[in-house]
Amino acid sequence: MKRVHCIISGDIVGVGYRTWVVRLAHAFRVMGWVKNREDRTVELVAEGEKEALEKLVVACKKGPDVAWVSHVEITWDRATREFMDFAVVY
Repeated sequence: MKRVHCIISGDIVGVGYRTWVVRLAHAFRVMGWVKNREDRTVELVAEGEKEALEKLVVACKKGPDVAWVSHVEITWDRATREFMDFAVVY
């Protein structure tokens, strides 16, 4: 089990990016959360199998069709196993 922390920049707020990430996370069977930040970036923390997390990161770099992703800052760590689901947090 691994943990990934991402800060996503671009034109991604107000286009359904967080909901899109939640659907992907459920499909990839990873746990964690995603949220909008005050600086108009999106932050996510996800835990799961490394291969599933890598797929999530690749998808987040592209985003949904209505979004434009300019940069993804990625940090890897060991999983803490603190999450039971994947959801939007506020």
